[in-house]
Amino acid sequence: MQEIHVELDTSGLMCPLPLLRLKKALQPMTSGQIIRVIATDPASVLDFGVFVEQSGHTLLARQQTEGVLYYMIRKG
Repeated sequence: MQEIHVELDTSGLMCPLPLLRLKKALQPMTSGQIIRVIATDPASVLDFGVFVEQSGHTLLARQQTEGVLYYMIRKG
């Protein structure tokens, strides 16, 4: 199990707010730290995927349970 350094709950927020909150939360983090994001916006799957790919971060895991999405992202 990976150590989670930051947890970000964006439940109830719609695009682009989850992505903006993720970007803001990543800024003070150091490379290699892990953030766990909770989201309910189905668009976050594409938004986070593209963002992580383009920004040098790593999507470690994505799970969905009863309409809630959980992401584990390692800062690049």
